[in-house]
Parts: sequence; structure tokens; C-alpha cells
Amino acid sequence: MQQSVFSPNDFFYLTPQETPPLSHTGFIILSIIMAIFTGPAIILNATVIIVSLMYKQLRQPLNYALVNMAVADLGTAMTGGVLSVVNNAQGYFSLGRTGCVMEGFAVSLCGITSLCTVALIAVERMFVVCKPLGQITFQKKHAVVGIVFSWLWSLTWNLPPLFGWGRYDLEGVGTSCAPDWHGREPSNVSYIVAYFSVCFAVPFAIILVSYTKLMWTLHQVSKMASMEGGAVAKGEMKVAYMVILMVLTFLISWLPYAGLAMLVVYDPDVEIHPLVGTVPVYLAKSSTVYNPIIYIYLNKQFRKYAVPFLLCGKEPWVKDEASEAATTVETATGKVSPV
Repeated sequence: MQQSVFSPNDFFYLTPQETPPLSHTGFIILSIIMAIFTGPAIILNATVIIVSLMYKQLRQPLNYALVNMAVADLGTAMTGGVLSVVNNAQGYFSLGRTGCVMEGFAVSLCGITSLCTVALIAVERMFVVCKPLGQITFQKKHAVVGIVFSWLWSLTWNLPPLFGWGRYDLEGVGTSCAPDWHGREPSNVSYIVAYFSVCFAVPFAIILVSYTKLMWTLHQVSKMASMEGGAVAKGEMKVAYMVILMVLTFLISWLPYAGLAMLVVYDPDVEIHPLVGTVPVYLAKSSTVYNPIIYIYLNKQFRKYAVPFLLCGKEPWVKDEASEAATTVETATGKVSPV
């Protein structure tokens, strides 16, 4: 059977004396690219956590999921991001088999938790605006249950490789580790299919359903209140813009990674250059930068505290309301519901 060009196992015991899959310059470029993602991700997510601890105003149930996402993204950046920078700078994976398994598990645990939290945020916003269960107030217990579930769901699907169903292995150019989606063993293939089904397809379906329901509700409210000068319609367009941005960044970050994994599972003999296999990995890890910007720093409430913290007290956008993600829409009764 023909061997795929993409075979990370070949790099497991790669030492500086062996022939690497890329030139030294290529590895340095990858290291720089990863550093460009990792540095801001650590700073932005750490800032969200710190200001949430500093200011009681931010410790509201609807913000719990945002902080949880910052924690998960910070974990991804500190493990996968930092190690990728170091290993690419060296030109090989230097932590051995045990280090690979530990890194793969930690990055996958935090990454899938973050991905599930994005879906959780969509559900929370849908419930707050659409009220599918009637006038039930979103409380602290609801937020905590959602957060605990996101971590347990991720843990449930990232533990099996530690016990024989699937495995963690090197990926791309051999400087980072993840669930082994290139292995051909039946147990490994079945795990990858199940993994990407429940950890990518299910969250994405939840996001689409939740935001579709939210947009439909806002559209109906807009039609009912059209006589009020278009204020609700303006809010609807603002929310629509944010929803489109959220869905697109989700797809850009995760679809190439999931798509390439499914391609290899479907056609094990497909030839994929290690560098091509690395690009989706970096796109997935780049979500640690996009997430805090889209979900948090475009949110007026968080921006009010996070930006001055980052800029040592300066507030450049005090009067700027244009990029507010926590858009409010007037209901037919005159109340305001946050999105």
C-alpha cells in the first residue's frame, strides 16, 4: 500500500541530526506565525479573566460563558501555542512520546471546551431573546451548569485516546500533537469519525439553530415595531452582522481542520504534504485570538474595563457605540433584551 507523504510518525524520534520535513527557515517562519497568534491570545484572554475578577459588574451569569471561553482559549495558547513556537524554533518535537500525549490531551481538552462554549453562548443568547420556555430568568445556576457541561463533554471525548480508543500523535510538520486523524487502524478511524461528529458537527448545528431562531425572533419583533422609525430594524441588522461574523470565524477556524481529517479518513492513501497538514492546525489555534475580540472586546460592557486595563488607564473609545456586540433591541412592550 502506498505511503502518504503526510506521516507524522516519521518525525516522532526526529533529532537535530536527521533530515527535517522543512528547511530551518521554514520552521522559523512557522514559529514566528505561531508567536503572532499566541502572544496576543495570551494577553487578551488573560486580561478578560483579570478584569472579571477585579470588577463585580462583569460577574453576571450571562458573562460566565465568555470568561469560561477565555480560560479555555488561554489554556490552548499556553500549551499548544507556546510549545508550537518553541518546537518550530527548534525544528523538531523535543518532548518525546509522553510529552506529545500530554500536549495533545491538554490542547484538545481546552480547544473543544472553547468550541463547545461558543455553542453555549449561542444557546444562552437564544434563550434570553427568544424565551422558548416562557418568562424564565437566566440565572447563575444555569450558567454554571452550561460551563460544567462544556468541560465534561470535552473531557469525555478526549480521554479515550489515553485508554486505547484513538491516540495522540504528531501532526503537520511534526512540531505539535493532536488526536491522530491519519492512522488507519479501525479503532482509530472510528474514534476520529465519532470525535469530529460530536465535537465539531454537533456544536456547529447548535450554533446554526440557535442563531437562526434568534434572528427569526428579532425579525418578527422588527416587523411588529416597524412603525417606530426603524429603531428595531437597525438593532436587527447589527445583530445579523455579529451573527454572520461569529459563524464565519467559526468555519474559518475549524472547518479546514475537520475537513482535512475527514478527507484522510475517507481516503487514507491521499498524499498531503506536511506543510499543508499544518495550515488547518494553525487556523484552529488562531481562534484563541478571534474569540476574545469578537465575543468580548466588541462587547461594550467588557470593553469598558478591559481596554483601559490594557492601555494603562486610557479610554480611546469612550463615546464609540458603533462596535457594540451586546446589541439591545426594543420589544413590543418597550423593554430591552440583550443579545
